[in-house]
Amino acid sequence: MSVEQKDENWEKQTIQKLLFAVTTEQRRKRRWGIFFKLLIVAYILGVTLFWLSVDRLGFSVPNMETLQHTAVIDVEGGIYANENASADNIIAALRSAFKTASCKGIILRINSPGGSPVQARQVFNEIKRLKAEDPDFPIYAAIEDIGTSAAYLIASAADQIYADETSLVGSIGVAFSSFGAAEAINKIGVERRLYTSGEHKGMLDPFLPADSKDVAFIQNSLAEVHELFIDNVKAGRGNKLKVNSDLFSGRFWTGSKSKEYGLIDKFGDKNLIAREVFHASKLVTYSETDSMLDRLSKKFGVKVNFANELLPQLR
Repeated sequence: MSVEQKDENWEKQTIQKLLFAVTTEQRRKRRWGIFFKLLIVAYILGVTLFWLSVDRLGFSVPNMETLQHTAVIDVEGGIYANENASADNIIAALRSAFKTASCKGIILRINSPGGSPVQARQVFNEIKRLKAEDPDFPIYAAIEDIGTSAAYLIASAADQIYADETSLVGSIGVAFSSFGAAEAINKIGVERRLYTSGEHKGMLDPFLPADSKDVAFIQNSLAEVHELFIDNVKAGRGNKLKVNSDLFSGRFWTGSKSKEYGLIDKFGDKNLIAREVFHASKLVTYSETDSMLDRLSKKFGVKVNFANELLPQLR
């Protein structure tokens, strides 16, 4: 082999070694880059989960057995059996607060247009029961944007009701909604076939003409529920109410007008009540909240449903 061939082979080997070294270094950098990125993501996730767990206990990390505080129970959104503002959830929170020695009082933070009269009356009756056991333990209601219909029924059980001048309050009435499409289906040539056992089982079917007797029956039922609603509000508010022809008509009013009618007592919010009435400005939320995973997914705008979405893809 000539000297020139040896030099050429040496150059090729050197270039190959150099390229191999560069490639190895790039791979090492990529691996370290991926590692550090995963480390940062894990750190952010850990911090987020920590603060979500902290927030779940309240607005900080109190020892509720030793630190004097005010309990906040949310009545938010529709008041229905399967919602956060269900009777089961609210009652569980009420009982928990009553059992906590360092709890100086309860604030029902209300921001709801109403819902089920059954759920609301269950909460109303439980508040009255708890108050009978311990009359000196204060339960106040703080209406924020809206506290109407079934939500106001719950508020009326409290010792006092606070609201903002611009809050919407009242709507002491009962509603039942339906629709009628009998003429529409006749025009397009559709024949409605409904088979029932029981004379009134198909009552108020929207695809059949309304029957006057059925309408009267529904109206009487609504009137009966309305009277119970009125009785509860009167029992809760007592002689604070300025009864007039509009009070139980189903209308709602601003906080300012509500105060004139005796539907609320004072203007203010949960912070004012805790600070100036209960003298325990520390607020602790007793309401049932979403799981940490649910709250984390909401913060990132992602709906996580492992059972229905992720797991079938992994099979």
